[in-house]
This record gives sequence, structure tokens and C-alpha cells, in this order.
Amino acid sequence: MNYKELYQPAHTIIGKGCIQEIPRYIDTIAGNKALVVTDEGLYKIGTVKKVTDVLDRAGKPYALYTGVKPNPTVSLVNEAKAVYDREGCDYLIGIGGGSPLDVSKAISILAKNGGNIEDYNGLDKSKKSGVPLIAINTTAGTGSEVTRAYVVTDEVRKVKMLMVDAHCLSYLALNDPALMVDMPAPLTAATGMDALTHAIEAYVAKSHFPFTDGLALEAIGLVAKSLQKACENGRDMDARTDMCWAEYMAGLAFSNAGLGMVHAMAHQLGGFYNTPHGVANAILLTHVMKFNLPSCKERYADIARALKINTAHMTPDQAANAAITYIEQLAERIHIPKLSETAFKPSDVLTLSLHALEDTGMPENPREATLVDVQKVFMDAYYAK
Repeated sequence: MNYKELYQPAHTIIGKGCIQEIPRYIDTIAGNKALVVTDEGLYKIGTVKKVTDVLDRAGKPYALYTGVKPNPTVSLVNEAKAVYDREGCDYLIGIGGGSPLDVSKAISILAKNGGNIEDYNGLDKSKKSGVPLIAINTTAGTGSEVTRAYVVTDEVRKVKMLMVDAHCLSYLALNDPALMVDMPAPLTAATGMDALTHAIEAYVAKSHFPFTDGLALEAIGLVAKSLQKACENGRDMDARTDMCWAEYMAGLAFSNAGLGMVHAMAHQLGGFYNTPHGVANAILLTHVMKFNLPSCKERYADIARALKINTAHMTPDQAANAAITYIEQLAERIHIPKLSETAFKPSDVLTLSLHALEDTGMPENPREATLVDVQKVFMDAYYAK
């Protein structure tokens, strides 16, 4: 194939106070009533109210669904879709990190295409564009507001389904750092490492190209500059804004280039143990990088330079390993847990690894992995000091 098709939201706004612009975008889609999809935590701390106040002042009707949980399931999507139907909604406003936005995308696809959400597992399974979605991001990591991907857990099979579908792209992607100032440090850390993982996997993915390369490297540099600052002082607006740009660009990069083995494995930790997605990525990232090293040391050396490591007198091998060490130390400084501190059980490693090999993220990984390889990476992470 001699061409590339770019996937991105129809509109994007990034910056402090940009939620005030939502009503004019509602007008452009002629939306009559929104289903606002979010979680109980964001509702209780007042983040959702900041958005619904804007809707109230503009006289824009909406119904509210606050039942989203981390790693949303098929039954949760069905419950939220039932509210959408019952309330007579015709568009969606998702408020949150990856989980509320993923649920919003799922409802958007079902509302136009019908069937069960399981029918859309895989690549481009829907026939029609979903109903309009305004995706309001509240974490600087998932990239869900910008991507053509969403994840739903099949709670029966204990498997995370990854849907990659241009029909779920948001009409408006919105990143207002003022919505993120109260995000606790552990969540800031996990979602920030999620963004870093997106950027790194996109940069070394088999389908990378110049557009995604530039986005990924810039995102990596912004994470290096600002993630620790945002963890240490959540009200550092410059750091929060940098992380908004980092996660958005990383999301745009992987939405177009693909992901890899880190996500393929992390999805299994989420589906099996309900491990938060950003935490799972952060734990596995450097272990997968070590596995991939023989296939992409020059690209990892580029990542070292994006991290502002002085590689002038290093070989590509040395620079690549310096990047891995930097990321290990960053994860330690922002208090990412070890795999042994999570619910992971070594007795499950065969099942987890078999599912990881079937994940839609695995084909883009720069190095082919066998079942034994995936098992070893899981166990290396488990025994890491």
C-alpha cells in the first residue's frame, strides 16, 4: 500500500477553560438531547458539574449516566445503552478517562449499527458512523478522546475486547487541564505512563510513518519534561497542559500507527484482574522494551534523545538501554507498583499469554513473540526488584 489514511476527531480543543465552547459544537450537530456518560467519582468531586453547568446555562438538555467502572464490561455498556434509548438521546457527551469514553464510543456504535457490542470486536466491524460524540478527557493518558479504539471487557470469558473502528471517532475531542487539577498523584502517574507507552509503541510499531513519528517523539519529550511535576503538584497548570498535549499527540500517533506487545499483555491484566490499564502498561513497558531491543535499538536510541538523554558518545545499544533505564527510574520516582504487588498470579501466566497473542495489538509489535516469549516477559516483570 503506497498511501496512508489519517484518523482523527473532526474537531479538537485543548487549553484551560475550553469547556465553555461546548454549546456551539452542540449547535453544529443539531443535538437535541445528550446522554452524559461518566463515573461516580467524577460526579462526586464536582468535575461533571463543571460541564453540566455549561450545558445548563446554554439550555442544552441531557440525561446523566454515572455508572461507569474501570475496565467497563459488556453488561455495563448494555445498561448505559438502555438509558440512552429510554431517555430519547441523539448524541453523547463522555466525561472521564478511558473507561467513560470507551463506553461512550460503544454506545455510539450500537446506536447506529445495532446488535451486541461483542459483534464489533476487532478491526472496522461496524457499517455506519456512530452517533456524534463529544469526548471530554479528564486524565492525561488514555488518549481515548482522539483514537479510533475502544476497549470493553467480556466478563464471561475474562477477556478485554479491543475494537479499532474509524466509525467511533469523536466529533469533538476536548482537553481542558482545569478539569485535571484534582486528579490524585497515583492516577496522574498511571495515566501519564499510559501516554508514554502509547507514544513509544507507536514509534516502533511496524506501521509507523513520518506523521506518527513526529507526534510520538514530541509526546515522549513532554512526558519527560512534565509528568513528574504534575504528580508532585497537581495544580501546576503548565505541567498539566503539557501532559494534555502529550497524551493527545500520543493518542493520535497510536490511533494511526498501532500499538504493540505492551498493550496486548496489559489488556489481559485488566480483563483478568481488573488491574487499572495505565498501571498495567507502566509495569510492563520496560520489560517489553527489553524484549524488543534486538529489533528496534536505533528507534529506542531516538527515544533516548527525545527524553533529553545526552547520547553523543553512545552506541545505539547504549542509547537504547539508557532510554529503558530512564523509564525504569521515572516509574520508580512516581511510585508505579511492581507486578508482584498486584493481583497477578503466576499460575495464570499461560492463559494470559495465550490471550495476549490473540490481541489486536500484537501484530504491530516490532519483534515477533512466541508463547514462551510472552510468558517470560510476564514472569520477568513479576520477579523484578
